[in-house]
Amino acid sequence: MIYNYAITLHNIRMWIDRHCAKVVHRLAQGFPVVLVTGPRQVGKTSLLKHLFPKVPYYSFDQPSFAEQAEENPNLFLNTKTPVILDEIQYVPSLFRHLKIAVDKVPGKGQFFLTGSQSFSLMHGVSESLAGRCGILQMHGLSFDELHQAVPALSHEDYMVRGAYPALYADPHVDAHDWYASYVATYLERDVRNVKQVVNLRDFNRLLRAIATRTGQILSYADLAKDVDVAPNTVKAWVSVLEASRQIYIMEPYHRSLGKRLTKAPKIYLMDTGLACHLLGIQSWTQLWQSPMAGHIWETHVVTQLLKTFQNQGRGDTPLWYWRSGADEVDMLIEKGGQLLAMECKLSENPGPDSLKGLYALQRFYDQKTISQAFIVCRTVLSHPLAKSGIQAINMTDLLQALA
Repeated sequence: MIYNYAITLHNIRMWIDRHCAKVVHRLAQGFPVVLVTGPRQVGKTSLLKHLFPKVPYYSFDQPSFAEQAEENPNLFLNTKTPVILDEIQYVPSLFRHLKIAVDKVPGKGQFFLTGSQSFSLMHGVSESLAGRCGILQMHGLSFDELHQAVPALSHEDYMVRGAYPALYADPHVDAHDWYASYVATYLERDVRNVKQVVNLRDFNRLLRAIATRTGQILSYADLAKDVDVAPNTVKAWVSVLEASRQIYIMEPYHRSLGKRLTKAPKIYLMDTGLACHLLGIQSWTQLWQSPMAGHIWETHVVTQLLKTFQNQGRGDTPLWYWRSGADEVDMLIEKGGQLLAMECKLSENPGPDSLKGLYALQRFYDQKTISQAFIVCRTVLSHPLAKSGIQAINMTDLLQALA
């Protein structure tokens, strides 16, 4: 497929500004160590190199550097700071030496670390660098970041192609081939050393099964049947995917925290391009005709909100969903005792049936509890829907309303 932004992409600057850059600077002013973590290929190393072009850089992705760091950590930690240490998860023993180094010579913004999210990585941070390390969970490019550089880019194209920077560095990169390589690399490098994952082929099948359920209720039993493994195995593997930020788990909302914990969550792949690849979808036309289209749109809305909050330094803002019987609302944000409610619809002109879940939510609580209610859709111009007090809103206006 030739994307409608291909010609434009040749004419833009090579660097696409990342909105999370200001978060990195703020963390560097408050902590001696800054860790930028997240999935592979989202631009962690590129961001730090761009922000600090004169800072020395070492990558532990190279076995020789990793071996030197293991055998002689002072070689890397007694150097002039600041310094960038890339792929820190390959040298977990370095964390305790980092603690000694920053305690010996106090100062902010001394060490900038990157690492793919993993259990060992975060264990090392929490155990050795508690209170000394500011953490940025980085995601792929948001639509807003890309749209500022490539105005011709549409939400439809973005959903199918995905958010990884490499897919936009060259418009002629075949997304299907790129994702096939990415999945293989992810399985080989990030998963093979995790004890819970023994059979990579079954784990790959789990990824594809999750793609068919993105934006839907997470059922470990159903996934276990699809992959033909035990439910407890699926739970362990899902925790690996969540730790590596490949998926997002959304909990159900109820005013009673105990009830929140007793109902099934929803599951989302964090990249719609990856979801489309796993579903065999390679164009907007194919997506539009797919029964997964509405779920991919909901996944798109959820991931854009998560990226926006993270880029604003509000990464701890939780999203909830609400369900009572047959009625459901896709997303809730709780603030100051009130709820902002959002229902996702792929249509450009959502009809009265789209309001059913939001009306049920207003009846379940009281209308004063709902501060705002939106139908997030593909409308060109946001507008109120009849006299409901509910607004049909596009993604651009939604993100501005939440700023």
